[in-house]
Amino acid sequence: MVQRAVQVTWDDRPNVICSSKQFGPSSEKSVELEEQTSLFNEPETLADPKAAEPDLEQIVYKRKKQAGKRELDFSKLPTEQIVHELPEGEQVCPVCGGKMHACGHEVVRRELRYVPAQYKIVEHVQTAYSCRNCEKNALATPMKKSEVPAGLLPGSGIVSPSLLAHILNNKYALALPLYRQEQEFQRIGVPADNGKLGDRHPREMV
Repeated sequence: MVQRAVQVTWDDRPNVICSSKQFGPSSEKSVELEEQTSLFNEPETLADPKAAEPDLEQIVYKRKKQAGKRELDFSKLPTEQIVHELPEGEQVCPVCGGKMHACGHEVVRRELRYVPAQYKIVEHVQTAYSCRNCEKNALATPMKKSEVPAGLLPGSGIVSPSLLAHILNNKYALALPLYRQEQEFQRIGVPADNGKLGDRHPREMV
């Protein structure tokens, strides 16, 4: 009976080993898990519980605030102030009835206003000079006239350098056709009959 029991146990050993390999943890995996566990716990194991916590340096990044609409720089533009004052009858002290005076001003809001383009005629006046003595005593009276600068272009009529620069800027920088500019001239009251500005066509200027 003892021999049979031993034989059964020995014969079943391969099955036990297979079952252990199939369902039980292997020694290699167990060792690997133990090493991983000890690896993660190494700082806690080696750390001195009485040691003070290290000081951590906190780094703060500051970003530049984007300029909003109220922070736009208009310093290059001309500024006009409209000062709002109390009517004369309201400048009376409510306590003693005395005359009140302005003691401070505050800019409440700012507006960006558009001033339409203005056109004006500039007349070049030539001055003539004569000799009063010769006018009285001589038969001939000498005359002199001041020099007047020539126009921008031969036969350009009333076209000035500023007007030509305006036309060219509209055409090439703003892609505004010449016929549209002629229509705009007519709309604001500048004579441009039959597509002509003065006696020179804008198309001939460019």
